[in-house]
Amino acid sequence: MLTSRGPALCTALRRAAPGGLASFHSSARRCRGARVAVVLSGCGVYDGTEIHEASAVLVHLSRGGAEVQMYAPDVPQMHVIDHSKGQPAEAESRNVLVESARIARGKITSLAKLTTADHDAVIFPGGFGAAKNLSTFAVDGKDCKVNREVERVLKDFHKAGKPIGLCCISPVLAAKVLSGAEVTVGHEEEEGGKWPYAGTAGAIKELGAKHCVKEVTEAHVDTKNKVVTTPAFMCETALHHIFDGIGAMVKNVLKLTGK
Repeated sequence: MLTSRGPALCTALRRAAPGGLASFHSSARRCRGARVAVVLSGCGVYDGTEIHEASAVLVHLSRGGAEVQMYAPDVPQMHVIDHSKGQPAEAESRNVLVESARIARGKITSLAKLTTADHDAVIFPGGFGAAKNLSTFAVDGKDCKVNREVERVLKDFHKAGKPIGLCCISPVLAAKVLSGAEVTVGHEEEEGGKWPYAGTAGAIKELGAKHCVKEVTEAHVDTKNKVVTTPAFMCETALHHIFDGIGAMVKNVLKLTGK
């Protein structure tokens, strides 16, 4: 019986772990996963973070054993979109940090407090908020400006040699800030509507970055710059394909941390 083996099992564990069972258990507690910062841009695809992408990032990070802290800039949104109509809500204004807290279940910190010393990697989910609130790409294209704190974070992680993950439209941030970076937003032709935002690839090239064609289930790894990207909702496809592509991105980000 299992119970009759209890004393023998405890003895074996004590012998296997110098210092006895206390040492065995404490060593297990010391095993820590990568510490990953996730930067949000609001709540909702048309004026903030794409919620399905954020959720997929968090699920895959959890599965990979990562410790996660979410951040967002404490700034006003560019505008507010009524998602039921796809049109601006003219009389409304919202704060990016406050809206991002909806996704973070309240556990969110101002982006100004994000440092490389506290994290092994950083990931930016997509959504139009990346092109409206984290940058002006939605309005200015290749002539866009990037939020000061977003630019600082990207440059600091790059300088520290720590991996940066981006999906959907957010790779334009790396294309703008990190000269010569390699990124993907999927395909470079619309292909009958399957890739409705394919023109973004051209803008990425104009920003001085290299665009690499990838399928929605794939991620591109720029090993030199430690930048990992995946197309996500740049492609019109089933949700599970997008989930798998984000999983490939997260997996490669965690691999690059060496944790």
